[in-house]
Amino acid sequence: MGKRRRAPGGGKRNPAVLGSVLAVVVAGAGFGGYSLLSGGQDDGHSGSSTAQRQVKKGPPTTVEIRRASHGFLTAWQKGDRAKAAKYTDDAGAARAALAGYTKDAHLTDVKVVPGKARGAEVPYSVTATVAYKGKRKPFAYSSALTVVRRAEDGRPLVGWHPSVVHPDLKQGETLRTGEAGTPPIRAVDRDGAELTARAHPSLAAVLDDLRDRFGEKAGGTAGAELYIARKGSKEAGKGGGAGDDAKSGAASDTRSGSDSGGGDGEGPDPRPGKTLLKLSDGTPGRLRTTISAPVQAAAEKQAAKSPRTSIVSVKPSTGEVLGFANSAPGGFNTALQGSIAPGSTMKIVTGSLLLEKGLAGYDKPHPCPKYASYGGWKFQNVEKFQIKSGTFRDSFGASCNTAFITQAKKLGDDDLTKQAQEVFGLGRDNWSIGVPTFDGAVPVQRDAAKAASLIGQGGVRMNPLNMASVIATAKTGTFRQPYLVAPSVDGRTLAKAPRALSGSAQRQLRRLLTYTATSGSGAEPMAGLGSDIGAKTGSAEVDNQKKPNGWFTAWHGDTAAAAVVQQGGRGGASAGPVVRAVLLAGG
Repeated sequence: MGKRRRAPGGGKRNPAVLGSVLAVVVAGAGFGGYSLLSGGQDDGHSGSSTAQRQVKKGPPTTVEIRRASHGFLTAWQKGDRAKAAKYTDDAGAARAALAGYTKDAHLTDVKVVPGKARGAEVPYSVTATVAYKGKRKPFAYSSALTVVRRAEDGRPLVGWHPSVVHPDLKQGETLRTGEAGTPPIRAVDRDGAELTARAHPSLAAVLDDLRDRFGEKAGGTAGAELYIARKGSKEAGKGGGAGDDAKSGAASDTRSGSDSGGGDGEGPDPRPGKTLLKLSDGTPGRLRTTISAPVQAAAEKQAAKSPRTSIVSVKPSTGEVLGFANSAPGGFNTALQGSIAPGSTMKIVTGSLLLEKGLAGYDKPHPCPKYASYGGWKFQNVEKFQIKSGTFRDSFGASCNTAFITQAKKLGDDDLTKQAQEVFGLGRDNWSIGVPTFDGAVPVQRDAAKAASLIGQGGVRMNPLNMASVIATAKTGTFRQPYLVAPSVDGRTLAKAPRALSGSAQRQLRRLLTYTATSGSGAEPMAGLGSDIGAKTGSAEVDNQKKPNGWFTAWHGDTAAAAVVQQGGRGGASAGPVVRAVLLAGG
């Protein structure tokens, strides 16, 4: 499986100034048939000193543009980098870049042909040969330079920028030919079936990350290529990616968590540079994942049925990720990195908190009024329903908002945050599943925002991976960090929660979720799935959005799943069928 290199970000190359070029064709001459006019600069210097003449100002003339540009390009083609550098306004940088062009990039047989100038900008085409360890391959591209007038002496010179050497180069970057750095991989599912982005489009979001992190450990060999090396990158090879050690701090699913790191600072930049030319393919190593091909296929099928749908399935007994999918597989990976309000599915965490504190019990009476106020906000239930003389089981099964809001005054500002972190492993930013993830956020909040957090609004942020893990923890009582590649492959340590849910609270919570799946708001999607089931519905209001995001999370045997359908409305109707299909695929 080949590595799809990511283009380096940031910056634009120097803008061009438009105009024309003047070239004279000379038979038998070098420089692709072009030559400078006779008489004039031969090394970037004029015949008179600055002291003897007035410093010229204003844009370079047509003749000056031709002389400076063609002098530079001719010297570059001839391999005279010292002379070529004298035609630029930064001779040191130009000389170093041109030396690296030959020494580091292994480019030979360079031919440069200028095109028609556009003002002070002179475009040109370059053909060369990359020769590296017995392998040779032609390389061609186009770029441009701009002639500027140096202020202190008025000399027309090539304005130096790395893009003069190649249009994709930016400050701090160079061309380099060598090993691709990370060997390619052949990812397989838990039963050995090969996993490809063609068959499973949503996996395209992580296959590159898997190669970056595990390619060298999977037994493959790297190929050779011409690539862009960033400032501080290692001399040999392109280096690996940052893997899942970098986390997303996104406030919404439109911002991606970054695993790139680096930049123009000191020290090695771990990002792989853009591949410009592949000389040879490497030998793929075999990397076994926890993915179940049938579950993955079911997730892909369901996600494709409606826009803005994301789903994740995990194995509660181990934490293994069985599959994930997004309806827009080429876009942001909401399933693993999304950061959006989970709505009433968060009541699993809040319910566990109330049970442990003795503020609720499975069959204990519990208020569910039409309205409840806290911190200056007035909260209500969907369609303003109420349950008179009901129990916590009734309120939980019907997803009564006010049943939770009424308890806010009895809870500390940080109680929900502690419960989420210490029992469910959320918001600690320490998951290491094998690819980048967002690990949930339950910040400490006060007043109305504190109450809103109890029902999955306010500052609470989750994604389907987080919520699949939440219901898996509720089923077993112990948080098991989800993972996509076994920790034995690279020796990493999986995250652990400080404590398990207390026995009494876990038994009651599991019964509450089973009741919801059989007799409550989750009954319709879970119908006919047997007795070992549990579920929770959710809908999350979003500002300036007509319909809420629909959430559903459930388990069936040793398979758990969570899905969100953004702007889907009620979770049972929108996300429920998606989860059901994936649970059935899990057996």
